[in-house]
Amino acid sequence: MPTKKISVLLVDDSAVVRQVLLAILSDTPDIHVMGAASDPIFAMDKLAREWPDVIVLDVEMPRMDGITFLKKIMSERPTPVVICSSLTQKGAETSLQALSAGAVEIITKPSTGLKSFLIESAAELVAAIRAAANSNVRNLGKRSASPALVPASKLSADAILPAANGHAMAQTTERIIAIGTSTGGTQALEAVLTALPRVCPGMVIVQHMPEKFTASFAERLNSLCEVEVREARNNDRILPGLALIAPGGKHLMVTRSGAYYHAQVIDGPLVNRHRPSVDVLFRSVAKFAGKNATGIIMTGMGDDGARGLKEMLEAGAATVAQDEASCVVFGMPKEAIKLNAAQRIMALEDIHQAILYK
Repeated sequence: MPTKKISVLLVDDSAVVRQVLLAILSDTPDIHVMGAASDPIFAMDKLAREWPDVIVLDVEMPRMDGITFLKKIMSERPTPVVICSSLTQKGAETSLQALSAGAVEIITKPSTGLKSFLIESAAELVAAIRAAANSNVRNLGKRSASPALVPASKLSADAILPAANGHAMAQTTERIIAIGTSTGGTQALEAVLTALPRVCPGMVIVQHMPEKFTASFAERLNSLCEVEVREARNNDRILPGLALIAPGGKHLMVTRSGAYYHAQVIDGPLVNRHRPSVDVLFRSVAKFAGKNATGIIMTGMGDDGARGLKEMLEAGAATVAQDEASCVVFGMPKEAIKLNAAQRIMALEDIHQAILYK
């Protein structure tokens, strides 16, 4: 029996975008484009006749903006939505509002060279649509996005730094928390970080998100949380009450000098098709923090972070995976659980407890 195709509705005011996306998706065997609309008003006419599995949505459009349309959709009939947004500071802030309102992923588009960029990013778009189609819709509105092209080969954390030798530096009073997440992670991180008091261990976080988006994301979280949240800078000290988020397009690692931990922000190849990569962060924490750390892997597509969490466990760290029921996409935690990398499997609403108490 043939597998049911993923039905997709495209909503974008650019005729070029609609034309290129239609061509890309029409060539994908498991995806069917049920229609394309130049703005949400036309989209609603189509939705009155047929409802898609996934909506690909621009955020800046005439007659009705994408955020208003998204909120309407999520209140009436929650549906996985992939945001297709311009790679600008303004676009980043608007797209983050969309993620907060329940969108699943962000696909970025430049202001120039649009047609060639979309063609080159076809694999990223298709992967995002497939992830959205398999997402847990009931978790979307509670409380993104790979930034780079998919390479021919999938590199491991070995491409950035060697594995720990099993002997992390001695235990100190400084405890750090390493968190990795992807699809659905913006909402999940908001739920976890807003539940924390001002006094808590220092945190380093990888959220798969495009360049330019992470600074706005960190600023938004900082406005909501008691803890300080900001984008990580090279050589930042990891301090209690501070959460450092990996910049989009850079790897984030942890290093140690004496009893203190510092953030290291570096370039490098994509690892597990991501930059930043959760595996890179987790490996560095295993190597330099060991039993002084807690590793937490949350909602996301793929397996980035699963092996790194296992390395953290083997180095003496406490490890946690988010449970399936509270995930938007039970991919990354599932792979970690399959590797027996997680000591505990916890619901999203309880994960802040793992940060406060080892």
